Amino acid sequence: MSIATLDTSLVHRLPASSSTLFEAKAQKKMTFESIAKELGRDEVAVAAIFYGQARASPEDIQKLSSVLGIQQSTLEQQLQGFPDRGRTIDMPPKEPLIYRLFEIVQNYGYAYKAVLNEKFGDGIMSAISFSTKVEKETDKDGNNWAIITLRGKWLPYSRF
Repeated sequence: MSIATLDTSLVHRLPASSSTLFEAKAQKKMTFESIAKELGRDEVAVAAIFYGQARASPEDIQKLSSVLGIQQSTLEQQLQGFPDRGRTIDMPPKEPLIYRLFEIVQNYGYAYKAVLNEKFGDGIMSAISFSTKVEKETDKDGNNWAIITLRGKWLPYSRF
């Protein structure tokens, strides 16, 4: 089993809660999937909390405290306030996997836009009213495939 840990080169860009959460996650040898099951959340949502990209509810904080063995008061103090999203990476990204995701949008962005506009009209897909999930698929030849689902509410542009 592989456990995602915190890349120390990112620490200066992340909130204090990131180090606290990742250290406890490593000590407990837990995956985001196992933590998510304890919280009743999706694993990507939990990872976003760890990176300071999503807000933890009071219930999330209580459960994280219990599951990871972190003082609840520490998490309450570190996770209060609102996330400062989007500060963790340079553009374009240098980390290969993140770069490939960026490259997908770079290569297929206008194609996605055209198809979405044809299906929904003039507008945008929300990244706020949004959910995502990651799945693994193995084909008949034993090759592993990553499936990333992006689900966002369609927001038509207003006429004014």
